[in-house]
Parts: sequence; C-alpha cells; structure tokens
Amino acid sequence: MNAQVNSTMTAVVVDSSDRRRLVLKEVARPQPSTTEMLVRVQAISLNRGETRMALKEATDGWRPGWDVAGIVEQPAADGPATGTRVVCTASSAGWAEFIAVPPASAATIPDNVSCEQAASLPVAALTARRALQLAGPLKGRNVLISGASGGVGTFALQLAHLQEARVVGAIRSKAQEALVRRLGADEVGLGDNLAGAATFGPYDLILESVGGQSLAAALSMLAPGGVCVLLGASAGSNTTFDAAKFRVGGTSLYGLVMGFEFRREPPGVGLGELVRLVAEQKLRPEITVTGHIGEIAEVAAKLLERGFVGKAVLKVP
Repeated sequence: MNAQVNSTMTAVVVDSSDRRRLVLKEVARPQPSTTEMLVRVQAISLNRGETRMALKEATDGWRPGWDVAGIVEQPAADGPATGTRVVCTASSAGWAEFIAVPPASAATIPDNVSCEQAASLPVAALTARRALQLAGPLKGRNVLISGASGGVGTFALQLAHLQEARVVGAIRSKAQEALVRRLGADEVGLGDNLAGAATFGPYDLILESVGGQSLAAALSMLAPGGVCVLLGASAGSNTTFDAAKFRVGGTSLYGLVMGFEFRREPPGVGLGELVRLVAEQKLRPEITVTGHIGEIAEVAAKLLERGFVGKAVLKVP
C-alpha cells in the first residue's frame, strides 16, 4: 500500500477539457538518476513565458514549472545532503510535489531565507543578472529597464542599483512609480513604448521585454557602444526601426534566452550568488501574490492579464 502511495504525486498538468487549462492530477513520481537529486517541493513561482505557453499553446499532458524551492529528499551522488533546502531551476514539470534535478541547477538556501523568497529567484532574477552582465561594469553608466514593475524588472532595478548604475525604470502606469523608485530607479519613464524614457537617454544598456514599437524606440536610444538586450516580445514579435538612429557606433542587439546562457554557466552559480544577496538583505524579492498550488489556474490567468506587479509564489503541497 505504501509503495503505491509513494509511486505517485500531485502535479499541475495542462488539460484543455477544463476551461482553466491548468489542473492538479496524480502523476508518476520522478525516479532520479544517480546524477540527479529528488527534491520535495515547498514553493514555486510563476513566469510569464511558461504561463503563456501553458494557457495558450501547450498540448494536453504538458507539465509546466521552472522555479522551485524545496528540501532534498534523495541526494545525488555528488550534491547536497538529504534535508538540505535548495532552490532549483528546471526545464519543465516543476509545479509538482517532487522534482528530479542535477545539483548544478540548484543552490543551497541560507537559513535566513525562506523557501518562498528563494522560489521567486530562478528565471526572473537569473535573467536580470545575466542581462546586466552583457554591458560590462555598470558603475556610473546609464541603464534603462523596460517593464520595470514586472518579475524580471523588479530584480533588474535592484541589481543595477547595487552596481551603482544610473537606473531608469520604464513603466506604463503612474501607480507603479513609487515601487520602481523604492527598488532603485533614479528616474522613471512613464508611458507606452518607452516614450517617457527618451529624455533620460542615451543609454549604455537597455533591458527590453515588450517588443514591437517599444523595441524600435529602445534601439533609437542607445549610446555609442550601447547594448539592447531583448528579453521577450509581449507586445508583438515584429518591429520596424530607424537604422540610422541605431547605427551610432558599436551598438548591438542581444537576444537573451536563458536555456542558451546556461550552457555558458550552470544556473546553480547564479542562484548561489542571488540567494546570498537575499540573505544579506541586499536583494529583496518583490512577492505580491501568495497562495497554494491549488490556486495555480487563477493566479496564472491573473499574471497574463497583468493583474499584479512583481512575483507570484505558491506553496506546495
């Protein structure tokens, strides 16, 4: 009887027959290889990319979930011991009671950091960290962050501020201004398509996540040698831009995909650095929605509708 119970677990699964599309189902519990550890999940967080895929594109049976924090249930041959709290990133299937991951995709959580705080870090904070690295040292340099009140943006503001950059946060609603200033923005550009940010440019680094005309505007605001890092295209994948304004000398557009970046550096390296910053109270996850994994469908829908700023974190089970 016990063996049967232990062979399954609850997980979030895409099911198009249900109007919510994301449902909890019993699935097989993962069987880790010797190079993987089995983690009992304590908390998960949601990202726009996986949420859009789950609600709009994925076929039945797909299991989403990139961001996980939990406790090592069964260690890998070379990894943290049983009982160690870890934060992990996964390619999928993380919204579940258990997940099998290699130790290189995880970092140990310090005692003064909660699993909920740690779970908010993997995709959003790692993306912000890597994007900011692409322009070299940032001290005294001009950095523009679009979507500054979102998951990536709230981490990018803080990390750029820690590096003593001059930080401009671009937002659509004045209601978010106090938040982005508190998180490190020296100036705030208000309006659609970066309209309010132009006056504070040109920029040495732009983190652009909207696409469409916002990307076109960003490419026209680069200083000589500046880099625009494209994180996403929530407003559209096509754009038309003024090549003369972009070609001011040494400017570049970098398409950031974290799966590719992880080939350069295992995610555990960045996660270790980020979770230490949280422990030192130098980085604060902006968690504005909390709940239980049973609320995943409602929270996912609200995320796609831009119904909240910052991150959503749900407890498991």
